[in-house]
Amino acid sequence: MADLNIGVVGAGGRMGRMLVEVITTTDGGRLAAASEAGGADTLGKDAGVLAGLDPLGVAVTDDTEGLFEAVDVVVDFTAPAATAAHADLAAAHGTALVVGTTGLNGDEEARLQAAADTTAIVWAPNMSLGVNLLFALTEQVARALQDDWDIEIVEMHHKHKVDAPSGTALGLGQAAARGRGVELDDVSQRVRDGHTGARRQGDIGFATLRGGNVVGDHSVIFATEGERIELTHKVGDRAIFARGAVRAALWTRDRAPGLYSMYDVLGLQK
Repeated sequence: MADLNIGVVGAGGRMGRMLVEVITTTDGGRLAAASEAGGADTLGKDAGVLAGLDPLGVAVTDDTEGLFEAVDVVVDFTAPAATAAHADLAAAHGTALVVGTTGLNGDEEARLQAAADTTAIVWAPNMSLGVNLLFALTEQVARALQDDWDIEIVEMHHKHKVDAPSGTALGLGQAAARGRGVELDDVSQRVRDGHTGARRQGDIGFATLRGGNVVGDHSVIFATEGERIELTHKVGDRAIFARGAVRAALWTRDRAPGLYSMYDVLGLQK
């Protein structure tokens, strides 16, 4: 079977370069195109060299539409507005799209969902195997416990992260809410400051920490009178996200249109 042609948008960024490296060292796929926003200082440079590899003969371009025309699947870890525009291009050209971007608003999410009517879209708040197992465990534990068990989600990331809570933390909140059969928006508690009063039973709380160069730590705490359960995942290497995304890209081969998650890619039951 021929290698799958994979494109990377944002190829000059830290995650983009890592994606290029992982694609190049993974069987079944090949880097066929790479792009960056207009004006980027990486335009015209070889994507392999930017990733610390030998030249691959793939120059970074600002022709994003041409990239979508030239490949089978695109991997996107850019920014919410850019990702929404990429979803439109994926739909227009029937190109599969793997999205690891977090912080999308309602309109941007709707554009991803609309694109999934035409092509395969894999969208996940976190691409790592370990975190997706944590999602599954969180849902299972929340389903098993009554709402006299308080649920708190704590996350810490590096000081440059711009969205809070993290997409992964919100994904864990969604998993806990599914387990309880409630809507997260109805029970989410994201801010506590001053004299807040007693904790409302059934709420799912979030705490956000920022500092240093922490790649990503997440804990889900289930607490009741006299006992506590803690589920924790810590990331030591950003490459886990790239490996998961490339696995998802390969999974899209001949996949029917639809909006998929890493649960689907990994064969986990929701």
